[in-house]
Order: sequence, then C-alpha cells, then structure tokens
Amino acid sequence: MKKILLLAVIFLSMAAQTEGSENLNSKTNSGNYFHLTERDSVSTLINHPAFAGFGSHLMPWDNRVYDADTPLYSVGQFMPYHGHIEPYTVVRALNRMIDDASEGKTIFYDFYTERQKQDDPNKKSAGLFFFRGNRGAPFAIICPGGGFSYVGALHEGFPLAAEISEKGYNAFVLRYRVGSEARATEDLAAAISFIFRKRETLGVSTAEYSIWGGSAGARMTANVGSNGVAYYGGDDVGKPAAVVIAYTGHSAFSKEEPPTFTVVGENDGIANPGVMERRVNAMRDAGLEVEFHKYKNVGHGFGLGVGTSAEGWLDDAVRFWEKHIARNSR
Repeated sequence: MKKILLLAVIFLSMAAQTEGSENLNSKTNSGNYFHLTERDSVSTLINHPAFAGFGSHLMPWDNRVYDADTPLYSVGQFMPYHGHIEPYTVVRALNRMIDDASEGKTIFYDFYTERQKQDDPNKKSAGLFFFRGNRGAPFAIICPGGGFSYVGALHEGFPLAAEISEKGYNAFVLRYRVGSEARATEDLAAAISFIFRKRETLGVSTAEYSIWGGSAGARMTANVGSNGVAYYGGDDVGKPAAVVIAYTGHSAFSKEEPPTFTVVGENDGIANPGVMERRVNAMRDAGLEVEFHKYKNVGHGFGLGVGTSAEGWLDDAVRFWEKHIARNSR
C-alpha cells in the first residue's frame, strides 16, 4: 500500500512539473519573443512575431521566394557579394532586436508617408531599423551593400548597429530601395531627414551624427558626405561629423568632405584597393582628413570582420567618430 501511495505521489509530482513546464512554455510562446538560433529557418525569421509586418525587410532581396527551410547558418548564400559571414553575429543582432521588441520598443520605422508609398510602391520596402543606445546620444546610420541588387543588412547592417549601440550610441540600419544608386541615395537623405524631424520622439541627438556604408552603401554614404542631404531631396540639415566608408570603388569627393574613415581588404576582388588608396591620397593632398586601413588576407564585404585581420575595425571607426564629436563639442 505504501509503495502504491509513493508511486502516486511521484506521478502527481511529475504531472505538476510537466504542467508547470507546459504553462511556462505557453507563456513564453504567447509572448512570442523567443530567441532565434543558427538552426532556425528563414521562414521562422521572417514570420517571427517580433518582426510582424516587416519580417521580409530583414532579408536581402525584394520580392524573392526563399526556401523556407534554409537554416540561418546558411543565410550567406543569399548575399553573393559579401564574404566572411559569421552566422553567430547575424543571429546575435537579430536577438537584440527581439529583446527590444519584447520590451515594447519600436524597432522598425517607415520614413515615407502612405501617400509617398502610394505614388511609388517601391518605397514600401524602405525603412529604418533602430538599435537604441543612450538617450540623447548621437546617432549613426548604416547603409549595407549589395550592388544595388539586394540589401545585406543581416551581415553588414544589424551586427554593426548592435556593436555601436552597445557603446552607447544610437544606430539605425537603412533598408533602401534597390535598382539604382540615385534612388538608394535619395532614401538615405529621406531617412536622415526623418531622424532629424523625429529626434525628440526617437531620443537621439542630431549633433555630430555619422553615416556608415559598405560597398554600394558606401557609395550612398560618400554621395551624401560630399553633397549634403538636401542635394538628394532631403531637408537642409548639416553634414555628418564623420563618414565611414568600407570597400567601394567610389572615387569622387568634394572640397568640403567630412572627416572620413575608410577600410578595405587587400584581396578585395570587387572594390579595387588601389582605387580606394588613390581616392584617399587625393583627399589628403586636398587637405582633407582621412584615416585608411587595408587588411591582409581579407576579401570583399567582410562586415565586422570576425575571425579575420579586419576584426576590431569598427572600434577604430567609432574612436575616429568620437574624436570629431569631442572636437566639435569644444
């Protein structure tokens, strides 16, 4: 009899534990803010409730049907112009956004009005992902590359923004229209204007902001650095305190170029390092401030450069930006 009672107690205890576990899982799932892993699929990412309404904007290509079962550790196959893709940094940045969403923070902003999107349906794909730093701190806006065919934010946008925000600065990742350099640059100008207009709501300082870009995104960044925001249809706001340019063959510059930090891999087969060096030298000859780094055994589109000789370049770029924040604050 005692044995039967003991077995009954054990059974009830196990049932209670199971019920508690099920309730906990139910609560977690009803909150809908589960973390992603590298083994989760593209479908799980796009349909994650934290990204409801804009999940497709996380992915590189517009209007593309993805293999829903592709795991996130293979997401690099969708970004052919990028290299040195580290899935862990991709997933880590995505989970940072999920955490922000779980706290009720807005992580995606439309910067075009409904009327503008009706007039140009392509503008429906444009927007800003926001990684918050300290309230009232300056902001950086990051333009990922992709040859104006796709937007490689998973590798070259979100991980950079997560690192910058962890240093206390506010960071935005631009999802721009693909197809042409001109309209992508117009999106950058519109996004900067939006941030300036909404700075109090967003909790950012527009003084001493910086713009960052890789490859095609670097062309957009260089355009605005040279010519200003208004030139591309945006508001008449000041130029950035610093411009960060990664691996691009862009060669033009102005006599009033902002301080520029630029990086490239010596094995880059898309953005010729020699072209970049010639631009840097020409800018220096014109009396402009430029810091240039070339990394050994690194190719194109290295993002954070995790596991390569470029790893840590973002820290150097932030220090360059901070130098000009301090200088302009005197």
